[in-house]
Amino acid sequence: MSLNTTPSAERLHIGFFGLRNAGKSSLVNRFTGQQVSLVSEIKGTTTDAVKKTMELLPLGPVVIIDTAGYDDEGTLGEMRVQATLQALGSCDIALLVTENEKLLPPEEELLSLIKGKDIPYLIVHNKADLLEAQSAENIYVSAETGEGIDALKETVARLLGNKTKEIHFIGDFINAGDTVILVCPIDESAPKGRMILPQQLAIRDVLDKGALAYTVQPEQLTQAINNLSAPPALVVTDSQAFGRVMKMVPESIPLTSFSILMARYKGFLDAALKGANALDNLQNGAKILISEGCTHHRQCNDIGTVKMPGWLKNYTGKELEFEFTSGHTFPESLDDYDLIVHCGGCMLGDAEMKNRQLTAEKQNVPFTNYGTVIAKMSGILDRSTQILNK
Repeated sequence: MSLNTTPSAERLHIGFFGLRNAGKSSLVNRFTGQQVSLVSEIKGTTTDAVKKTMELLPLGPVVIIDTAGYDDEGTLGEMRVQATLQALGSCDIALLVTENEKLLPPEEELLSLIKGKDIPYLIVHNKADLLEAQSAENIYVSAETGEGIDALKETVARLLGNKTKEIHFIGDFINAGDTVILVCPIDESAPKGRMILPQQLAIRDVLDKGALAYTVQPEQLTQAINNLSAPPALVVTDSQAFGRVMKMVPESIPLTSFSILMARYKGFLDAALKGANALDNLQNGAKILISEGCTHHRQCNDIGTVKMPGWLKNYTGKELEFEFTSGHTFPESLDDYDLIVHCGGCMLGDAEMKNRQLTAEKQNVPFTNYGTVIAKMSGILDRSTQILNK
């Protein structure tokens, strides 16, 4: 992948949904101008969700998602439907593709699910060249002839135009000429040969502001501060290093973490703060879901499955139960859980992270993330969020 490629998590996600043989895959191929999905007269050709990155002008970089038919049948069919519903949670807009003049009952059911997730949507009538009646409220296209495709793209771009991100990662808190120290441990959990997305976002914001980025490991932090002729405007640390870093950074210097900034950037910081404070109310036997957006080889000292459970037990002094999910897997029903502790979500799009937070909110389950809960357990939650309130 090119170093200049926009990460998938930073792209708006456009999903194509509908029944089998509604022409979703043909429409995706016509929409992207590429052979993204297999097309066949046989129902159920599309199984797992198929994703394709592209540039949708004037909107910018997007991810196109083709999904299995909502009416798929049998044991495998049910699994495909679940994969389709999982994909729905990651979409910034859903296109409900139908070949009918009026929606069939399963299509109405699917539309109800889309509305229930508060996702913008369009009803797209495919095979428009074969339909007699057309409503001004909906979009009519033909994957076969290309009719209406440009109008569909323009409508999608217009509806998503107000979802382009305006918030900075740290640019709100710094000025030209400021120095920012970024504490980036290179340990067993650091990806080999690259920087993780929050670190990339921070560095880019610093450059855009005309400020100076000083990138160090925890062992170099004191030297870095002493080397400066004036205190840094901000220190941002990896959450796992909070315990060490807080002792090195004077109270007069603003300090926060990449994960806390990520919660703000993804739009769920308020929920994360409330979720972290819910730690104080946990009782013996409480069940906690620890969820990560990426899938990776588990290290012997893995943060999600090893470190975090240990930290939570030590902080609360309670006997706690834990379950774990990773990747795009996240349960729809959260009735069994007393708390959700999520990773920073840098590998997930904004819509997917917000959907997970809202799913928890609707079921009255506290939701937080690694950095926020680590700050809580380290006793510096107020300090690490002070700069965000300015």
